[in-house]
Amino acid sequence: MKGLVIYLNILFTTCGLSFAYGQNKTVPIKFEIYNDTFQTDVDTSVIAAFVTPVTPHAVKSFYNKLSTSSYESLIASLLAYKEKHQLNDWLYYQLIRRTAQQISAKSDNYARYTLYKWFLLSKSGYDARLAIANTKLIFYVYNNEDITDIPFFMIEGKKYMCLNYHDYPNADLHLEPPYPVKIEIHEASNSFSYEVTRMPDFKAESYFEKSLGFVYDHKTYNFKIKLNRQVDSIFTNYPGVDFKTYFNIPLTHQTYSSLIPLLRANTKGMNQKKGVDYLMRFTRYAFLYEDDAQNFGKEKRLSPEETLFNNYSDCDDRAGLFFYLVKELYNLPMIALLYPTHVTIAVQFDKPDKDAIMYNGKLYSVCEPTLQPEDLRIGQVSSKLKNTPYQVVYHYEPLQKGGAH
Repeated sequence: MKGLVIYLNILFTTCGLSFAYGQNKTVPIKFEIYNDTFQTDVDTSVIAAFVTPVTPHAVKSFYNKLSTSSYESLIASLLAYKEKHQLNDWLYYQLIRRTAQQISAKSDNYARYTLYKWFLLSKSGYDARLAIANTKLIFYVYNNEDITDIPFFMIEGKKYMCLNYHDYPNADLHLEPPYPVKIEIHEASNSFSYEVTRMPDFKAESYFEKSLGFVYDHKTYNFKIKLNRQVDSIFTNYPGVDFKTYFNIPLTHQTYSSLIPLLRANTKGMNQKKGVDYLMRFTRYAFLYEDDAQNFGKEKRLSPEETLFNNYSDCDDRAGLFFYLVKELYNLPMIALLYPTHVTIAVQFDKPDKDAIMYNGKLYSVCEPTLQPEDLRIGQVSSKLKNTPYQVVYHYEPLQKGGAH
């Protein structure tokens, strides 16, 4: 495939695009993604050359070539796959990335690869924009969510988040301010969401087993859970979303089926508070702790499945996993407490304990899912945080309280 693309680039450059358009030929694209194969034929008119340096004129010229090509069937195939697999926007963007890579490899021509991503996303209906910072091609998308760790710019009161900032790890966009490239695409009006409310299905054979264990009430509990390495790749460049979005990222079906029924069986017969205590200590002791700066070299929140997957995790990750487990097994109201250097969870029980904290007229008991110097029980806060102010950054109120267990 790569050789064919290079050949077509040479053909278009030496013989002219009109020759390629006249042939009305197609190039097949086929790759495995999630639990299915994405397969389509791309008209050769869609394969256009882009020669650096990156300038507004070069970008507009490239767009003019693509916008007059026979791209419609490719967009239709992408959107059909999105609909079939019920992909959230972030997962759909991964499909677009893989497709752009097939057409124009990132390592061969980064700007061209980025332009294809932008074009495919725009023609899929999303309000995506381009800007140039010196010679860097910056790719933005309209997003009205609270994203904290990537650059954005405002156009007429609308916020556009940078989708490819991770490709320029040493860039300082304050020293090299990006200037927008003005290209009007009428169908590109939708906002892009980073919410992941449904994980994709993966093929059963792509999972591996991981052993976990911890001691609770003088009894050792062992687990063998099924995990998929592709989950890590999905969230490789996932930004810092708000806590509501973060806490509601689910598990994949196979991982869920290998863990949740076991936890439910192990807590059967326990009262509500003891069952939550079991989940709290599972989250606290079944994983090794390491700060993100040491583990990843930067702040990175792991999804619940990534926390199960990785050997190390920190307080954000434990809070996210614990929240998910309590929600699935007990579906109790919860709040997330953000301290200057820590995140933890408090749960509203049917019978609150004496150390419960008040929020919006309801009592919540702190349940610390991260290992601390003290062996904290439900309702107890680490001594180093007792006099430290906190913020409630997320409040979960189930539509129907309890009963999930």
